[in-house]
Amino acid sequence: MSLYNASPADGVAWVTGASSGIGYALALQLCDDGYTVIATARSEDKLAQLVKAGEGLKGEIIAKAADVTKYDDMKDIVAWIGDAHQNLALAVLNAGIYIPVSADSLEISDFQKTFDVNLTGVVNGLLPAIELMKNQKRGQIALVSSVTGYGGLPTSAAYGATKAAVINMAESLKFDLDKMNIRIQVINPGFVKTAATDQNDFKMPAIIPSEEAAKRISDGLQQDKFELTFPKRFTYFLKFINLLPYRLYFALVGRTSK
Repeated sequence: MSLYNASPADGVAWVTGASSGIGYALALQLCDDGYTVIATARSEDKLAQLVKAGEGLKGEIIAKAADVTKYDDMKDIVAWIGDAHQNLALAVLNAGIYIPVSADSLEISDFQKTFDVNLTGVVNGLLPAIELMKNQKRGQIALVSSVTGYGGLPTSAAYGATKAAVINMAESLKFDLDKMNIRIQVINPGFVKTAATDQNDFKMPAIIPSEEAAKRISDGLQQDKFELTFPKRFTYFLKFINLLPYRLYFALVGRTSK
């Protein structure tokens, strides 16, 4: 028996970090796929722009402003979904921030902010989503991580650490969630053009627009895959170099990243 795959007829889709970047593009893509999309972010103004952008598509976008770092906010949204819409078919926990760090000027606040959003923020949405889906006896959850979770990269000591934790968390939970007919997936994009990548001052190989990333995610959510990663010509290269001995890995990454 194959695991559950969500469809618009089964209930709503919930996307966090929906005010910009991948989350914004994915909310529109899922809406165009026919979902009623519950879009969450802190900015009510940006969510209002998203709702307007979704007008005329097959589905509907409903804005629910909240802070992913606050567990009660996430729990309240999931409770509202259960009351107002009964079924949460799909949850994409996408909210994240990237703060580059360097060992010559480390700040504790950079690590705290990154961990609060990228890791604790995922857990805050994940727990209530699983509870609701357990009662439904089905559901689908996708956690947005990153290829920086594969191995250490320059400037990513905080960001990469959270993304590695998200990958490990998804892997660990899959053993239990499979038994509950709750599909869990991890999304590991390469470089996607967003406000976060706009601050990078280095060449980003195989960078793709956020709209293309959203389409690839939407397609991948309908497939029987644990990991969704793209573009493969870049992400599979990173997978490969993380198989190398550390001496070769550090030399190669140091030389290519300069």
